[in-house]
Formats: sequence, C-alpha cells, structure tokens
Amino acid sequence: MVSQNATRAATGLVAHFSTDGSAAELFSENGHVRLRIPPSKEPCQIIIRLANAVNAQTATMIREKMSQVVGLDDLKQFTIGGPRNYPEVLESETIMGDEDGPFAVDVFVRPTDNPWSCQLRLTGLDFSPDGNTAVVSTWDGGVFRVSGLHEKTTKWNRIAAGLFQPLGIKWIDDKIYVSCRDQICVLHDLNGDDEADFYECFNNDHQVTEHFHEFAMGLQTDEEGNFYYAKSARHALTAIVPHHGTLLKVSADGGKTEIVANGFRAANGVCLNPDGSFVVTDQEGHWNPKNRINWVKPGGFYGNMFGYHDVTDESDEAMDPPLCWITNSFDRSPAELMWVDSPKWGELNGKLLNFSYGYGKVYIVPHEKVGDQMQGGMCAFDLPQFPTGVMRGRFNPSDGQLYCCGMFAWSSSQQQPGGFYRIRRTDKPVYLPIGLSAYADKIRIQFSGPLDPDSTVEPDNWAITSWDLKRTAKYGSDHYNEKRLEINNITISDDRKSVELLIPDLKPTWGMEINYSIKTAEGKRLQNKIHNTIHDLGGNH
Repeated sequence: MVSQNATRAATGLVAHFSTDGSAAELFSENGHVRLRIPPSKEPCQIIIRLANAVNAQTATMIREKMSQVVGLDDLKQFTIGGPRNYPEVLESETIMGDEDGPFAVDVFVRPTDNPWSCQLRLTGLDFSPDGNTAVVSTWDGGVFRVSGLHEKTTKWNRIAAGLFQPLGIKWIDDKIYVSCRDQICVLHDLNGDDEADFYECFNNDHQVTEHFHEFAMGLQTDEEGNFYYAKSARHALTAIVPHHGTLLKVSADGGKTEIVANGFRAANGVCLNPDGSFVVTDQEGHWNPKNRINWVKPGGFYGNMFGYHDVTDESDEAMDPPLCWITNSFDRSPAELMWVDSPKWGELNGKLLNFSYGYGKVYIVPHEKVGDQMQGGMCAFDLPQFPTGVMRGRFNPSDGQLYCCGMFAWSSSQQQPGGFYRIRRTDKPVYLPIGLSAYADKIRIQFSGPLDPDSTVEPDNWAITSWDLKRTAKYGSDHYNEKRLEINNITISDDRKSVELLIPDLKPTWGMEINYSIKTAEGKRLQNKIHNTIHDLGGNH
C-alpha cells in the first residue's frame, strides 16, 4: 500500500489517498490538488480523503491522522452487480390488429400504472440478437426491457433510470447503448438479473449547453461499428458550439466524435443508406421554409444559417437541396426514416419509409437520382393515425415485421404520451407508389400492385398542383405561384403497375401534390396523394 499527501497553500484543502500499489501520484499544481492515474490494464483501488483545515497546525494534524489509515476495502464486491433496484415485473396486454387490409397494427399496451409514475413516452427501440426481447428508451430518462413480444401479454422490466433525455438506443451483443443529450451511455448487466448495474460513459465529448432545443436524435451503427446521431441547433439563435445543427459520427471505441454534415435545424434521427450516405429529416422553421427530407452526403450543408458552420452565403444555391420539401398539411413534423429489410414485406422490401412525429403516420418514400441530385416524395400508408407521434422503427429479426414507437412532448397533433406498435404485413395486396420519376414532359409512377386500366387512364381521377417556397430567416414560408397542372394523356403499362402522366408544362418545382382516386385490379377504390419535389427533369425517355 502507498499513501500520499498534498495540501493546497498553507491552509485550506488537505488531500490524502491510499492505493494498492498503483503508480498514481497526488500533487499540488497552481493552487489545486491533482491526482494522476497512469493507464493500466490491471485494476487499481484508490481511496481519496479530503478535509478543510482552518490553519497550518490543523492541516498538519489532519495529514498525520490520514497517513495512519491502513488497508483498503475489497471493492470487488461492487463490480459484480447487486440486488435489483426495480424488481417489479409489469404485465400488459397485446391487442392484435385487424387483418382485413395489407397491414395489421398490433398495440403493445404500455403499463402506465406503474410504481414509478413513468409516462412511458418512448423514444427508441431495439431488439436482442434473437429478436424475442425489445429494449425501449423513454423521454423521461428510463430504459425498459419488454419480453413476450409474440405472446398475448408482454412483460416490462425497468432496467435503468436517470438518463438525460435519451432519444435513441442500440442493443449490440450483450450491451445496450443509449444516446442521451450529454453522452452515449452503455448499460452493463453484471450479474445477469436483466437490470443495469453499471452505467458506463462510452462517449463524453457531446457538446451541451442549457438551450432547450439541442436534442440528440436517434442512434445507428455502420458495419465498422461507428455510431451516428443528429444534434439539433438552437431555436432562432446562432450556434455557440460546433455540434449545433449537425450529423455526428462517433468512433467504434467511443473515443472520438466528428462532424459528418451540418446546417440542420432539428434533425429527428438518422438513416444509414447502403451507399454510405444518409437520410436525415428536418423541421420547418427559420431558414427552413417547410419540412425537409435530406439525402445527406459527408461535408454537405443543409440550409440552416443558425447552425454552426462557416457558410456565409444565404442563397439557395449555397445549400444542398433536400430530396423533397414537405408542407405542413401533409406532415407537420417528420421523424426518422428507415429501409424495409424483410422478405415478408414482399414488394416493399428494400423500399424507404418515413415516420411522422407530427401526425402519427407511416409514409413510403419513392425517389430517384437525376445526375448527382436525389429527388422524390412521400405517400402515406392507408392506416389509421397512431394516437402518439411515431418516431423510431426497426424490423424484428425473429418475425420480419416492423415495430415502431413514439411519444408526445412538444408540437404534434397526436398527443397520447407514448405508444409501442407492431405493423404486420398480411397476405392482402398492397397498392403504394414505390417509384417516382420526372421527365421532360411526364411523370411516371410505379405502384406495388396492379391497377384497373379504365379508372387509371381517366384524367378526372388525377389532379396535380405545384408551388414555390421562399427560404428566408423568417419562420416557414407561404406557397407562391401555386397552380394546377394540365394532364394531356395517361397511359398504363402492360403489367398495369406503372402509370405515365403526360404534362406539357412540367417544370422543376419546390412542391407538388399528386392526387389520385382510381381503382385496383380487384375493383377497390384507391385514393391517396403524393407530395414531392422536382429538382431536375430526367429527359424525354
């Protein structure tokens, strides 16, 4: 055992530490008492004792008493976990959805009547490697383990609490990573009782101020194990730290954070694309005339002049344009996007989806690449609105179905505090636009199922409107130059899944709405709308 003393100035703080042989060193520097612990693979036990001395004589006495302390407690007992803080197991009903349509929605009822008065406003979810258990994070700082996903009732265990506004979660091997406003935290279960015993700060170079708006949104990983999340900017105020309004990458070892792209306002999550790019939503506000769906490339700038960056050019040409602008009536607050990754979803496998925090909806996102620019739009699933804002989703590896969760905490039309759902693909046909292309004088829409030719080629069953927006420092934008476009002719492909609308006056536009009321091949009415943006026309072919 080694003992060392250090005293700050003639009187004041007296410090003493005892160690089991580590080369740690206690010393005074610039009026401060410091403890330096060299890196080591071996565990080190240290006891630090501090006291205030009113004079030099008292300081001498205290140092003498401290130096007489011998022996160290065995701390190993604190490294193997302890009894559960939350031993209660809460059971809740699973309400199975109607299977009359192409999708059934099952509701995992949240146990809101619980010993801790938790509202269970759910902000993220992920699955155990076998897919039989989920973990969900909550806006109020907790993490719950949900088992029995394929049973009539689920069991909810509270496994962690006290985290700072977690808005994303990943289950990797036997560890649970949670993205919080101040850190990425790893939850370790040391004794196998399904509760976190050790909250490890995996990454602590988050840049945090007191401003309410700088949420840390989502958590994803790439094949190399790097982590990604989005950091919101301040509301209507100039950024003061580099992370404000950015997409961030954290190295696989948690040791370093780097900025991937900037110019965001309130990016609610991040989606990783197969080509190494990303999709990040953003919200209407200052410098954002409407909501944005951004196809993000490293180094890009996405329009928010209040974010932290070195861009001084306020023109539209200085920003990377979005895949599409989304007007408020269609989706007032887009959330996180994700790719369908399940053969059970048939024609939709490999397609891009988006969730709506603002309206509690799920959208498909048909898109195309023209030159170097991505463009496309959104179309809502034919499902009842969820009662809460839906923000996160993942496909379960055990059943191939989509699980999603959400909450209400700020601006949303869906104000149930939270919700946890499963969207199951049934054996019924689905008719959603899975492809959208703009050419010199026409728009081509590819559907996931065959259509009725007669109703599809009837011009009265289609209506297209376009408009412009103005991007300024003001909050949002009105619609400008709004007009109805004339459709000269409509044709349908031989497989009856692709429709071409001949539009002589077709031009690039910030906003467009394509309304249709046609029939499926089975004769059922199909009524929906697409909101999209056209940056470039792909040519007359």
